[in-house]
Amino acid sequence: MIVKNPKFEISAVSSKQYPSGGLPEIVLVGRSNVGKSSFINTIINRKNLARTSSEPGKTRQINFYNIDNIFYFVDLPGYGYSKMSKEEQIKSGHFIEEYLENRKCICLIILVIDIRHMPSKDDMFMYKYLVKSNIPFIIVANKADKLGITKVNLSLQEIQHAINPLFDITFLPFSSERKIYNDPIWHEIEKAISHM
Repeated sequence: MIVKNPKFEISAVSSKQYPSGGLPEIVLVGRSNVGKSSFINTIINRKNLARTSSEPGKTRQINFYNIDNIFYFVDLPGYGYSKMSKEEQIKSGHFIEEYLENRKCICLIILVIDIRHMPSKDDMFMYKYLVKSNIPFIIVANKADKLGITKVNLSLQEIQHAINPLFDITFLPFSSERKIYNDPIWHEIEKAISHM
């Protein structure tokens, strides 16, 4: 897909602020600082549409990015940031859960993890939640540029086995530096949108 006119639409802090109109929503979930904003910027070939933060855990709202009035990328607050207070973590968790359980426009969730590490407890919790939710999802292993190209597939297989080798879940590598991984992800996004 060639993106022509993407725009940031709103940072929502309550369901009353979510966009209306019923466009399909591609939702990004993952731990703080895993690179969800960089994913958005890279996949749509823009430098600074999605706001990246050098301070993990800073994003506390749901960011909606309108992609050519075809669909939204929806960036949920990152989880698992240790310096967030327990109260903030609980509040953020409820916020994410409320959105995922009640939003009717979600057509695909992209769980973003770090290809260099085995999934964290929070990643596993989110994975199990998504399995139970019955919402279509894929897993994207980000930061593939931090590994040699020949090691990417092996790391992906190890992560897939650690998460759950029994489920037929799509695992894809990704890198904000190597654009070679974009097309398979666009294929999954376009397939999800077409099924809405």
